[in-house]
Amino acid sequence: MVSILVVDDSAVDRRLAGGLLAKQDGWVVHYAIGGKDAASWLREHTVDIVVTDLQMPEMNGLEFVRHVRGEHTLTPVILMTGQGSEDIAVQALESGAASYVPKRLMETDLVETVERVLTLAGEKRVRRSLISRMRSLRTHFVLENDPAMLSSMVAYFQGLIVDMGIFSESERLKIGVALEEALLNASYHGNLEVNSRLRELDYATYYNLARERRATEPYKSRRIYVDVDLSCNGVVYVIRDEGPGFDPHGQPDPRAPENIERPSGRGMLLMRSFMDRVEYNDTGNMVRLEKRTTVCPTLPAVE
Repeated sequence: MVSILVVDDSAVDRRLAGGLLAKQDGWVVHYAIGGKDAASWLREHTVDIVVTDLQMPEMNGLEFVRHVRGEHTLTPVILMTGQGSEDIAVQALESGAASYVPKRLMETDLVETVERVLTLAGEKRVRRSLISRMRSLRTHFVLENDPAMLSSMVAYFQGLIVDMGIFSESERLKIGVALEEALLNASYHGNLEVNSRLRELDYATYYNLARERRATEPYKSRRIYVDVDLSCNGVVYVIRDEGPGFDPHGQPDPRAPENIERPSGRGMLLMRSFMDRVEYNDTGNMVRLEKRTTVCPTLPAVE
């Protein structure tokens, strides 16, 4: 059973979001009418995930995210953003929110986003005793454009990060979201050449075109190359696709308030908000993501 808390001072928006989530089997939805009400409720209850509005009286979404990150470190928070909340949304992502969904896209994006964050947050901590003794790992993957395979890669490295104990739960979630966005960008926009602006115009057409191209040459033969350098000092992901690339220097800043509501800039915004360093090559078909720790944890001595 998945327990979800929906926080919004608007009764209409609160019930819309809750109704979409409650349709999923095994998902139970609870409600709070604002940040203070939610903070009080969480003192007495636990949930698997929180979905919150940003523009609320008394305690806004940014203040609430900071509260949850401080008091309930294992509980991920997803933002519901609307017109006028762009600046707060960027600050909330930088303060620990796991992802965001524009309110105008709730019907198409909310359930999928919650599922993805729950998968990252709920991954089982297996093999921790062994992995906690690992000092470093460098590896290379060659992947097809299969969304399930890409999600499996994210889950695999999330597990390693947990077992090594090198990041907090909040940081681990953000790293996983950033890696998944980079992999999806390499697949959809890189190898499959599906323009992200199409998603703004027609959600179904966007995904149908990607599905068709995964079975059509030359797209289906293109691969994603992933180099990983994981150690107790942090993680570096280098992701390269075989698509034509793009001009990384000519793209609008996704952190600008006028761009945050655009789905086409979502991946880049999340990567830049969650990682210490994000660098593209000149042709735009390779990205390097870095996240460093401040202190290398003490690991068990090797006998």
